[in-house]
Amino acid sequence: MAGIIFLGFAIFLLMALLSYSPRDPSLNHTVSGTVEIANLGGRIGALTADILLQGVGFGSLILPLYLLGIFIGLLNSKKYPPLSSIGGVLLLVFCTAIWSTLIYPVWVVQGAEIFTGGVLGKVVGEFFLSFFNPIGTYLLMSVFFALALIVTTHISPLRIAGLLIATILAAGRLVMLGINNIFTFCKGLLKRSGKSPAPVVPDSPEKAKKRLKKVKIGRPHAEKPKPAPMNQGALPFLRGSGKITLPSLSLLEEPPPKRKKSTDDESLRLKSQQLENKLRDYGVQGQVVAVHPGPVVTMYEFQPAAGIKLSKISSLSDDLALAMSAMSVRIVAPIPGKAVVGIEIPNLEREGVNFKELLLSSTFQKSKSALPLALGKEIDGVPMVADLAKMPHLLIAGSTGSGKSVGINCLICSILFKAMPDQVKFIMVDPKRLELSVYDHIPHLLLPVVTNPKRAAAALRWAVEEMERRYSLMSKTGTRNVVSYNRFVEKELAKRNQISRPEPEFDETEPGFEGGAGSAEDGAAEAELPLEKFPYIVIIIDELADLMMVASKEVEESITRLAQMARAAGIHLILATQRPSVDVITGLIKANFPARISFRVSSRIDSRTILDSSGAEHLLGNGDMLLLSPGGSVFTRLHGAFISDEEIKDLTDYLRSQGTPEY
Repeated sequence: MAGIIFLGFAIFLLMALLSYSPRDPSLNHTVSGTVEIANLGGRIGALTADILLQGVGFGSLILPLYLLGIFIGLLNSKKYPPLSSIGGVLLLVFCTAIWSTLIYPVWVVQGAEIFTGGVLGKVVGEFFLSFFNPIGTYLLMSVFFALALIVTTHISPLRIAGLLIATILAAGRLVMLGINNIFTFCKGLLKRSGKSPAPVVPDSPEKAKKRLKKVKIGRPHAEKPKPAPMNQGALPFLRGSGKITLPSLSLLEEPPPKRKKSTDDESLRLKSQQLENKLRDYGVQGQVVAVHPGPVVTMYEFQPAAGIKLSKISSLSDDLALAMSAMSVRIVAPIPGKAVVGIEIPNLEREGVNFKELLLSSTFQKSKSALPLALGKEIDGVPMVADLAKMPHLLIAGSTGSGKSVGINCLICSILFKAMPDQVKFIMVDPKRLELSVYDHIPHLLLPVVTNPKRAAAALRWAVEEMERRYSLMSKTGTRNVVSYNRFVEKELAKRNQISRPEPEFDETEPGFEGGAGSAEDGAAEAELPLEKFPYIVIIIDELADLMMVASKEVEESITRLAQMARAAGIHLILATQRPSVDVITGLIKANFPARISFRVSSRIDSRTILDSSGAEHLLGNGDMLLLSPGGSVFTRLHGAFISDEEIKDLTDYLRSQGTPEY
């Protein structure tokens, strides 16, 4: 209760002092009863404020603060301050009044002059000044003020000194922080106004011309393809179907004659200078140190000046596309292993990538893999051939018109030109019934092309069972993968009886499936199985989204098991989708497909879904792709080859003429 009384007195006194007006009634000033009193404390407040301000001036402000301190002390300890503190408070009032007189003697309020130290400060201050100079008076009052604080607060002098030092240090930090903020603000204003504290003077035309002549133009060496033999060796087919030969490359169209380079070295150097100027307009200083022209895009290696952040360059892709009049610009910041930034700008004239040219390249011809994938050419024109067995699975995404379907056909045909039917078998799933139906009835198929999503789920379940069967046989023979198992079979085949492989159990009456599927006899799993060589099995699903809509749980479970375990069993997956959303490419599927290809997608979100990074939305389409190799986070830009429908038809007709599949 007492604390509330002290709090009320403190608020009333502070309110009366702050709202003081010399026109209010006081001891030496009377007004009529109709005049409104300005003081918030009314007539009593006006009278109290006038007495205190006229007597001790600004020293009266110490009194409400002291009353507030008593209130806080009663809340914490419920003890009244000792009587000695009253003397300390009076001394504080005395020192404050004299200081006010010395610093600012007169205060004008509404036309009336009031002594800031009151009558006490005026008289005593002049008395001290007559005996001491102003500096001596300040020192004397400082000593009295410190003594008054000690008596009032009962705080030791050392603690007061520590508080003063801490206050000074805190004030210093605030001052330094303010100076730093002002400096940062001014620096930002300079940048936004296009001015730089240390402007870089551009090279003179003569100096720039000399420097640009030193830019390295890295054109790839033209590889002279070695023609493949027209008739390749005959090998026996699976079961008494005569002999079959690998298809000849003469089934494919000849590569078009090389056109004259649309970009000579001089034009590349001029474009390098244009790129430097555009970057300089955006506040990015540096120079182009090398140029790598390719069939579709040209990469400029840009070395930024010291102090330029990579994030600033990476954010300029759209601005550079507008400035360079390009469809899109992709920025690789930085190029792995180099202290430069790669800027990929499309060529004015795009050169096509011929599929036969890829197969004639030494990279493909020297490949010993049974599952080579002719992906396309890198940005510098070097052919890129990957091994599906090492990937070991591939996830592909791309919007309509991006070249995804043509790319899948190139992957399939590159295997068909290299592998015999007893080496590689395919399971093709085509819910759209348009893309893969051309391969129906070729001897490499394990099943007819599956068009029904429910039948596709059954085919994937059979693939899981086949994987488990292979692992069981490899465990019994002590082999670790399909290659070592086939070597073992070559040695032991003469000692064991040959049996047929368990076939998928399909109901031929179900829709969307042509041809029958032989079922294994009951108890075959328990019978003693003779050995046979395992062919690679490549499962191709052209539109994963359709399968996930119909039977997402079954499909995801089978795909996940195959992706996790089927590599050593020689079973590999190639999944493709137009819609790379999280409900199609789930976390389980994505985690087990380290190798991914993204053609052009519609948005940055789709690019992040398939590649975990943006960039695919800036591709050019028509086979332009980004390859994420397994085990790495570095993307390789490739330009896919083109194979026509007529070439695919000629190839499949030839394969059908060589033999029929056994489902």
